[in-house]
Amino acid sequence: QVQLVESGGGLVQAGGSLRLSCAVSGSTFGINSIGWYRQAPGKQREFVAAININSGASLQYADSVKGRFTISRDSARNTVYLQMNSLKPEDTANYYCNAGQELRGTYYPGYSDDRWGKGTLVTVSS
Repeated sequence: QVQLVESGGGLVQAGGSLRLSCAVSGSTFGINSIGWYRQAPGKQREFVAAININSGASLQYADSVKGRFTISRDSARNTVYLQMNSLKPEDTANYYCNAGQELRGTYYPGYSDDRWGKGTLVTVSS
């Protein structure tokens, strides 16, 4: 069973930056990619970015974060990062990482509860 632990959230002013971390441990059998999702109050969870953790290739970014967010991984640390620059108030949300699969360049999330971390809160003030 995989374990995912997010960290790095906090309060930042609009225009600022944060780097989120997702520490991956346990069994990664059947998992070759990690995705970041976010959920704002009163809204549905939405996809942010995904990366193949074997190749290090980023797979997809949501249109709303393209050019501002960058996903990366450090294999030695078993950690996936989400560098968030030029933050906007609308980026305020709980950010979650997800363990999934990449197939032909498309990210397929893991849906069971054990494929999700518990989240880290990002608040962007205007």
